[in-house]
Amino acid sequence: MAAAAASLIPELEEVVQHGSPERRAETLRRVTTLFLNGAEQFASEHVALFDDVIGCLIEEIEVQALAELARRIAPVVNAPQGVVRTLARNDDIAVAGPLLELARLDDPDLKYVAETKSQAHLLALSTRLGINEALADILVARGDRDVAHSIAKNHQARLSDAALTALVSRASNDGILAERVGLRTDIPPRLFRQLLTQATEVVQNRLLARAKPETQAEIRRILAKVSHEVATKAAPRSFGAAMQAVHALHVERKLTEADVVEYARAGKYDETIAALATICSVPVEVVDRLMNGDRYDPVLILARSADYGWETARAIITARPGAKGTSTQAIEAARENFDRLTTATAQRVVRFWQVRQGAGE
Repeated sequence: MAAAAASLIPELEEVVQHGSPERRAETLRRVTTLFLNGAEQFASEHVALFDDVIGCLIEEIEVQALAELARRIAPVVNAPQGVVRTLARNDDIAVAGPLLELARLDDPDLKYVAETKSQAHLLALSTRLGINEALADILVARGDRDVAHSIAKNHQARLSDAALTALVSRASNDGILAERVGLRTDIPPRLFRQLLTQATEVVQNRLLARAKPETQAEIRRILAKVSHEVATKAAPRSFGAAMQAVHALHVERKLTEADVVEYARAGKYDETIAALATICSVPVEVVDRLMNGDRYDPVLILARSADYGWETARAIITARPGAKGTSTQAIEAARENFDRLTTATAQRVVRFWQVRQGAGE
C-alpha cells in the first residue's frame, strides 16, 4: 500500500492545489478504488489517512462525483467516518441518500439530519436497520405520508408509545398506513384496538388475512366487541319517564339547584339530563349529546347559565357516563374555566343552542 499511496502524492498535491473539477473527480475515483481494494485489511490509521485525502478532494467537486463516491463507500463497514459524515449531511439526496440508508453514523449526525433536512432525507433514514426510539420520534413527527409508511413497515425500527400513537392517529384516514401499523408486533393492545375500530372493513379483512392464527382470534374478538358497542350506542335512549317525573315536580314546585345536585350525586343520569333540559329550555337530546362529549365545557356552560355554583357543576361532571376515570388535574382545569366563565356569556351560548335547535339544526 505504501508504494501505491506514495505514487499518488505528487499528483494529489497538484490536484488539490490547481486541479480542474474533472481532474479532481478522476483522482477521487482512483483514490476511492485504492481504498475499496484494501478496505478489509486496512488498520484504523490507514483509514484515517484516506479520510484526510478524500476529505480534501471532495471540498470542491461536482455533485455527480460526490454521488458516485457515496454509492461506492456506503456499504463499506470501515468507510472513512469524516467523509461519511460530510456526505450524509449534503443537501442533495443523491449524495446523502446511500449513506443515510446504509452507512455507520453516530446518533448526533442522524438526529441533525432528521431535524434539519428534506423529506427525501427522512425517507432514506426511515429505511435504516436498528432505528432507535429517539430518531423514530423525530421521523414520525416531521415525516410526510411516505416517511410514515416507510417507518411503519420497518420492523427493525424501535417505535415509542408516542410514535405508535401518532401513527395510529394518522392511519384513521390512510388505509395503507393502518395495515402497516397493524402488522407490527410492537403495537400495544389498546392502540391495536383503536386501529381496528377506525379502520375500514377492507383494512380489517386484510389484517385478518395476514395475521398469525393467535392474532386472528384476537382481531375477531375485538371486532365483535366493537360491533356490540356500536350497536349499543346506536340504540336510541329514551328520556320519556325521566322527563315526565321531572316535569311533574317542576309543575308542583319549581326545580331548584338542590334538585339537580341530588339527581347527580344519586347517579340518576336520566333525571339529571331531564332537569337541566327543563331548567335551561334546551331539548333533552341536545343536553344528552353535550354531556357525552369529550370536553367539560358544555356542562360548565349549562350550569353557569342557570347561575349554579361550582359544586353543582362538579356533581354534574361526575354524573356523566365513564366519569369514574376523571383525573384531579382535569377537574381543577374545569374549575378554572368555570371561574372565568360569566353567567351572561353562558346564557348567550345557551340561547344560541336554543335558536339553532329551533331552526331544525
